[in-house]
Amino acid sequence: MAGSNTGGVKVDQDSEYPTQSTADMTAFVQNLLVQMQNRFQAMSEGILLKIDEMGSKIDELEQSINDLKAEIGVEDAAKPKPQEDKPPHDSA
Repeated sequence: MAGSNTGGVKVDQDSEYPTQSTADMTAFVQNLLVQMQNRFQAMSEGILLKIDEMGSKIDELEQSINDLKAEIGVEDAAKPKPQEDKPPHDSA
């Protein structure tokens, strides 16, 4: 506890120092928060852009698949589809 008293006396002797230090620290923290917010905003915008691009690519892929299905359906309409191997159905 004696150590904390000497720290308190030192602060009282130079009362302008803690005020300046507090102001500097406040400005530093505010600047840091602004930088973090700007980076977060930029990353968020980048992520949303990538999601939009992926959505467009998925839409294109889905359309291509549907086109292929339509082609196969038209060309293979006369061919019988292969039967899937199904396990026998028990009526127990």
